[in-house]
Amino acid sequence: MSIGTEIERTTPREENPVSLSAADGLSIVIPAYNEENGIVAVLRDLLDTLDSLTLKMPVEVIVVDDGSRDGTSGAVESFLADGIQLVQHPKNRGYGAALKTGIHHARYPWILITDADGTYPNEFIPQVLAYGDHNEMVVGARIGERALIPLIRRPPKWVLRRLASYLSRREIPDLNSGFRLMRKDIVEDYFNILPDGFSFTTTITLAMFSAGHSVAYVPINYNRRQGKSKIRPIHDTLNFLRLIVRTIMYFDPLRVFIPASFSFFLASFAVAVGSFLLTDKLMDVTTVLLFVTGVQLLAIGMLADMLNRRLS
Repeated sequence: MSIGTEIERTTPREENPVSLSAADGLSIVIPAYNEENGIVAVLRDLLDTLDSLTLKMPVEVIVVDDGSRDGTSGAVESFLADGIQLVQHPKNRGYGAALKTGIHHARYPWILITDADGTYPNEFIPQVLAYGDHNEMVVGARIGERALIPLIRRPPKWVLRRLASYLSRREIPDLNSGFRLMRKDIVEDYFNILPDGFSFTTTITLAMFSAGHSVAYVPINYNRRQGKSKIRPIHDTLNFLRLIVRTIMYFDPLRVFIPASFSFFLASFAVAVGSFLLTDKLMDVTTVLLFVTGVQLLAIGMLADMLNRRLS
């Protein structure tokens, strides 16, 4: 099958539930960095999957080689005759930067992103597309029967997911899945806050929730990756934490400042009562400093919220 033409099949809708309108169009963006060993199998399977869908709409596949130092580009070039497009960065710029480049080059209003390492099964594309009619982003949540997420990554992912769910006031089954369908125009609206690194998916998730866009989650499996992971556990976890707080502050600053403020109020009360009961003396300076810090944080939060509402 040649990408760029309409995909038409007679398979019943119930077997392959795809519902996007033929008037739309789908651009599949695949960032790749040193994925020579996995990209060929991924593209072959992707072409086979697209060929089997009951989808009647234009489709394109864009692979963004993010400055690979191996034969990734050469491997992709063997698929150019099938309509696969290759965009190359002269040097490595990051996962998010590669996605931005692919989205910028995309011709169609719907963007589907996936990885080049074979971790996201292409067989779940129909399920994700089926929710596109009524949502502005559809995320493949790695909570299926075969979600092979490394054990060392599960505790920090759980903590970050719970924090993000609390701050965004929405239950988030998977915070940073790299398999998702998004409207191109909405994603481009957030380009100014979307980072160039792995935090791209985390940030767009929080941005979509915080701005009130409709988001759906579809359970998918998650395979073991081909090759070596680019994730740096400690560095990237701390970066995700910073991005979560920063993104929520961008949309709903009081969600961050009010808990921080009241924690200082409680600390000042605890120090005052504790010092009086234990020493019969009030630690007045510490108590006042903690209380004043709480007031200042609350005032800053109120000011940030006012500015945010005025500018929105």
